[in-house]
Parts: sequence; structure tokens; C-alpha cells
Amino acid sequence: MRGRPLVLRGGRVVDPSRGLDGVMDLLLAGGVVARVGRDIETPEGARILDVAGLVVTPGLIDIHVHLREPGGEHKETIESGARAAAAGGFTAICAMPNTSPVIDSAATVGYVLAEGRRAAAARVYPVGCISQGQKGERLTEIGELVDAGAVAVTDDGHPVMDSGLMRLALEYSQIFGIPVADHPEDLGLSRTGVMNEGVVSSRLGLRGKPNASEDIHIVRDLILAEMTGGHIHLQHVSTRGGVEAIRQAKARGVRVTAEATPHHLVLTDDAVEGYRTDAKMNPPLRVADDMAAVREGLRDGTLDTYATDHAPHHYDEKEQAFDDAPFGIVGLETSLGIMITRVVGEGLLDLSTAVERMSCAPARAFNLPGGTLMEGAPADVTVFDPAEEWVVDPGEFLSRSRNTPFTGWRLTGRNRYTIVGGEVVYER
Repeated sequence: MRGRPLVLRGGRVVDPSRGLDGVMDLLLAGGVVARVGRDIETPEGARILDVAGLVVTPGLIDIHVHLREPGGEHKETIESGARAAAAGGFTAICAMPNTSPVIDSAATVGYVLAEGRRAAAARVYPVGCISQGQKGERLTEIGELVDAGAVAVTDDGHPVMDSGLMRLALEYSQIFGIPVADHPEDLGLSRTGVMNEGVVSSRLGLRGKPNASEDIHIVRDLILAEMTGGHIHLQHVSTRGGVEAIRQAKARGVRVTAEATPHHLVLTDDAVEGYRTDAKMNPPLRVADDMAAVREGLRDGTLDTYATDHAPHHYDEKEQAFDDAPFGIVGLETSLGIMITRVVGEGLLDLSTAVERMSCAPARAFNLPGGTLMEGAPADVTVFDPAEEWVVDPGEFLSRSRNTPFTGWRLTGRNRYTIVGGEVVYER
């Protein structure tokens, strides 16, 4: 029976927004959090889940996901992406606009919202384009996009090279209280590159993308955010110079949030050896010093959100020669396991801070509902087993694509229940 109350009994409730970390019960009713505490009385007709030994958190939120629909349904649909997200423990995801057609009109925003609701899995929040057609020339009607349901704007996949256009976006977006997200890359330095510029690229004979390409663009965006007072969100930061520039900007009071991705936390460009296209991504995997800087940035909050940059591609596309294969990997169904195994498990973050980076901070960055178990908040909850050991098998993914460098990795920590609006949308 849908709509009945749901009681989670005896789990370890971890909610950084309230400073909670202890064994207690959770009552969800009417689509919201009704109560958190010990020995909660069970309402008549309620469903009870025994979650002893499991961790109960505010629903995880991924603010950087490519769903490919419309136009790329052979890679991913909104429905398959939303279901893969729920399987990975995410109650909400933000859909990037580089589809075909791109999300630069109220109609395309409305389409993504409608298909997201139809999927009845993780919530899907559309992100609109900064520029019309993602051409980097003219600003979209940002107000119309927001009115239709867009929660941010970005030309992700296409860095905004025109500084004047980025300035306008940062100024105009303030009227609507949304962030402007940017893929930081100076194409004049990296347009033809296919991996990190360094020793490995030289050995493999592949064209490289230097750190300077990302660093210059990050500094440009930070200067414009400081100049305008707008909120810049820097996506998938991968360089030590970029991390340090963001750290210094935050110390000056610049309105900036930024992402660390799972792959930039645990892989270096050595993963490309053998011309492995599943390790081809943009920004590319960097060297060990960069990886260490990204990890430290996540630890100290310089990089305050953890996002997958889930980028599905069909098998045939990734089977091309390295130069021709598309950038990107899937991440929704491995993200939590990598966080628990390689970040929490290695002592970089404690569990509460990990939940902060995966739930509370993403909700704040994009002004989304959720990210808390406060009474009256949306009943979006993730329940996972922090001790379950499992092996990554892409054949088990709910995503339509399988392009991951983590095949065969042994991970600890796996989602058990995903609850959206008080309804269990995924149960393993």
C-alpha cells in the first residue's frame, strides 16, 4: 500500500545537518520526515524496516549526471539513469544539459522533469544551458529556464570561453538565486588533447591536456565570481593548482563551490596504460600529486561536494581507437562504494563528513530540497551497509552503459534501500 507511514528501526542515523550520529529510529509519513528518535511508536498500518547494523542518512545527491536523453537514449535514458542512481543510493540527481537537443528552453526543461517523475526513482532536477545551443555566444533566457524548473545553468562539456558571457551569466543568475556551473578548461591549451599531458602521454604517443588549461580557467572564473558577487560552481576539479586557487578564493569570501569526482580521488593517468578507453575522461586523470591535492581538497572542504560526472557511453563507442573514443565513465552505482572503501576506509574523511559531502553540501550548493533529516524535510533517505564487501561487475548495473575503469574492484559499503518521498524506490 503506497502512502502509508514507514518506520526505520535501529539503524545508525548519521545526519551532519543536525549533528546526529547514533542508533535510533526514523518515522517517515506524509512524504516528510515526521520524527527521529529512540523507541518511536509505530503508527497503525505503518511498514517497518529493521535496519539494525545499517547506516541511515539524508538521501544522497549527485549534482553532476549525464542522462543523455533526449537524443542519446542508446547510452542512457532519464528512466534508466534515475534507476541506476537509486540503486547507487542517490535520492536526487541533477541532469546536465548537453543532450540533443540541448536543455536551453523551457520546453526541454519540462521534458526532463516529466520523464524524471515518470521514472519514479531518484528525483531528477534539470540543469539548463548558459548559452543558446551551448555555442558560447548568447545567453539563454535564464529566467524562463528557472521558472520551468532548472536548478542551475552550465554549458558542461563546453567550457564558456567568452569571459564577457560568463560575467553576464554570473550577474544575471543572482536575480534567480542559482549557481552558474562551469567545466574549467582553456581550449586554446587543450582542445586536441585526449589525456593528461605528462610522462605517460609522451610514452603512449597521445596528445595531452596540461594542468595549465584547467588552472587558468578556474582562476578566470574565480575572478569573475569575485567581481560580480555571483555563485560559481566549479565542476570535476582535477589539478593541484586549481584546488589551491579555490582554497584561496574561499578564504577571500568568494562565492564558490566545487566538486571532487570518485575517479580523480583514486586513479592517476597510469590507468590509461594499454590505451584503456575506460580511463579516458575530461578533465583527464592526472598524476599522483594532483590526486593527493584533490583528496586534501575534499578533506578540508575546499572541494565541498562529491559528484560522479556520470557519463555513459555505448560499448561500441568506447571500443574505438583511444583518440576517437568519447570521454567519460559511469559512476552512479560505484560512487558510494568508492567513498566508503577508498576515502572513509583510508581515513581521509570520517563517515559523517562523507555524508556531508554526498548529501548536505550538494543540497546547499544547488539550493535543493533534502540533505537533512530535520522534521518536515522531504522523506528522502539512503540506507546502506558499511561493511558489505562486493566486486564491481558492470553486467549488474542498471545503467544502460558499462564504461567503468573499476571492473573487478573489491569494494566495501553498498546501498540497501533508497527512499524518495517516503516510498522505497530501490531495495536490494
